[in-house]
Amino acid sequence: MLEVQRDRLTGVRIGVVLTGSHCTIPDVLPQIKILKEQGAEIFPIFSYTVDQIDNRFYNVDDLKEKIKEISEKPIINTIVGAEPIGPGQLLDIVVVIPATGNTIAKLANGIVDTPALMAVKAHLRNQRPVVIGISTNDALSINGKNIGLLLNMKNIYFVPFRQDSPLTKANSVIAVMDYVTDTIVCALQGKQIQPVLLGPA
Repeated sequence: MLEVQRDRLTGVRIGVVLTGSHCTIPDVLPQIKILKEQGAEIFPIFSYTVDQIDNRFYNVDDLKEKIKEISEKPIINTIVGAEPIGPGQLLDIVVVIPATGNTIAKLANGIVDTPALMAVKAHLRNQRPVVIGISTNDALSINGKNIGLLLNMKNIYFVPFRQDSPLTKANSVIAVMDYVTDTIVCALQGKQIQPVLLGPA
């Protein structure tokens, strides 16, 4: 990771998009706090799944309260609410953490049917960076081609990732969330942090 510095993101407007890899959300919350501590202005954006479905990892209402407490901003949770991100040039960077296989597949194929996808599409029209923090069980199988497309797409950057359980889930890949801030700093400079592929934990 890059050398830790304070206030590296002062004044940076970050759209933080949460999609439905529910088991990863608890690991994402501390990273959002770090972004805020680094001086960023946080604009939370929820996919429909995150916005509406309670699960064994969190209660939706509790999650919303935590996000609002960190960001001090209302949550964008509709396509209509996310669309102005583009014409209004509201954000400097969008970070999708976690990014599910479903979201990645739709993004790679130009499908926009959730607030999360609309936020990314709207932001990309301004030629500004989008960071993907992948979390999916099919990264090294059916979704591999979509990840490859995004790796080669202008203004798309990836949080470094690794297989999270090679022996029990051979196709599963997850972003290493400790690299989120460093990836954002690099992406704002038009650079992909390296290495992208990490070895075993």
